[in-house]
Amino acid sequence: MVIQSYAKVNLILEVLNKRPDNYHNINTLLERISLGDKIIIKNRRDNLIKITCNHPGVPVDASNFCFRAAKLLRDKFRIAKGLDIKIIKRIPVGAGLGGGSSNAASVFLALNKFWKLNLPKGRLAKLAAEIGSDVPFFIYAAPFAQAQGRGEKIRVLAKLHKVRLWHILVVPKIHVSTPQIYKEWDDFCGLTKPARDVKILTSALVKKNPFLNPGLLFNSLERVTLSLYPEVGRIKEKLAALGLKNILMSGSGPAVFALVSSAKAAVTLIKRVKREKRSWFVVAARTV
Repeated sequence: MVIQSYAKVNLILEVLNKRPDNYHNINTLLERISLGDKIIIKNRRDNLIKITCNHPGVPVDASNFCFRAAKLLRDKFRIAKGLDIKIIKRIPVGAGLGGGSSNAASVFLALNKFWKLNLPKGRLAKLAAEIGSDVPFFIYAAPFAQAQGRGEKIRVLAKLHKVRLWHILVVPKIHVSTPQIYKEWDDFCGLTKPARDVKILTSALVKKNPFLNPGLLFNSLERVTLSLYPEVGRIKEKLAALGLKNILMSGSGPAVFALVSSAKAAVTLIKRVKREKRSWFVVAARTV
């Protein structure tokens, strides 16, 4: 079985507070984008779960999200079968794009069919939340959704099912520590801006004019990441110098995206960025 595993960006990411379990309550508007990995799953004759990946930065042991997803389903439903899971990475690793979470969700969805479990998405999403906070979003395979709690409470935004946005996406070759970013946010949470309303941005997207007010896009963590990783700020400055106004970091970074009017505009801008900064990963992506 071969499955596409798509990335995400956060159009809004509002960190609300730290929870007693050391997670954080958030309010986020997630968009699934066309940049994706490929997951290939095959049966094994023994009962082992083996992970392989073309990216050296991805663990292939029991800590891998795909391994954990497969083992969780197998143990819970007492399935005595082994698997080969091959991950072909295109989504940059540790970039705030949800690649690992998407991979895990793809394994959940694939094995639900592969093993004929016939679990509804709501049940799968609850299991997925045991692996990671971003995983439930990808279970629903929706273009847009609002996530709350620590990210596991998903509300699919059905009114946006026909909305398609184009982005230029830029990722520098740096590693950002998500735990460190959240710790810094805890220490300096006064840096966060007033609450952003998902309903207002949703309304702008329904009207197919998200370019009216760049202030609608918001990320509580951006200011913290910018203070620790100046390269992220340089990306934002470069995109702004190209005339783009709707620019935001995704997740805890370092990926930065900007809204553009079309695929053609994205391709033109990509060429200009790559000419000046070859070390950055730059790609066009749209809503899927």
